Amino acid sequence: MLTINKIGLYFLITFLSQFLSLPALAQDNFSSYVDSNGIISFPEEFRTSLVHLGSWYVPEGDASGFHDVYTEEATVKAFRQTGEFPDGATLVKELRAASSGNYTTGQGVNYANDTLKQWFVMIKDSKGRFNDNPLWGDGWGWALFKPDNKMLNVAKDYKNDCLTCHIPARAKDLIYTEAYPTLNAD
Repeated sequence: MLTINKIGLYFLITFLSQFLSLPALAQDNFSSYVDSNGIISFPEEFRTSLVHLGSWYVPEGDASGFHDVYTEEATVKAFRQTGEFPDGATLVKELRAASSGNYTTGQGVNYANDTLKQWFVMIKDSKGRFNDNPLWGDGWGWALFKPDNKMLNVAKDYKNDCLTCHIPARAKDLIYTEAYPTLNAD
């Protein structure tokens, strides 16, 4: 009769449960911000749960202000290893209005103020999961949220509402990675 000690049994069960559940995990863990229909939800608490990648400052126009961009720590690690955004990666760009003032660091210093203008959210989809959804394409899911209703993605079609700003970065998977020093290994 075969006897297995408790520690051996624990390791066997642990190994088998992880091995047998891998395909399910790959499907179920695509992104916690995407439902089965491809609806992207606003990532609450992203400022404390995600890593700051970098910032842009746009001095004029509708997109003027500070653009702070965030992603998961695991995305940073994967990008540093492969040079690519992994499937399911989340990018959140928060756009804040700017103010200026005179400080000891300089005259007319610009800084982000409390006025939130909007958030852009992108989810990497290397498998084309939602081809029939007009907010998914070119390897990404696209969303635009306004401060008055973070529950509603106001983008209707990524080609019209989102893509045009990203075309110049097509060679970099539509992301302006040069502004994100966190993606570079230290």
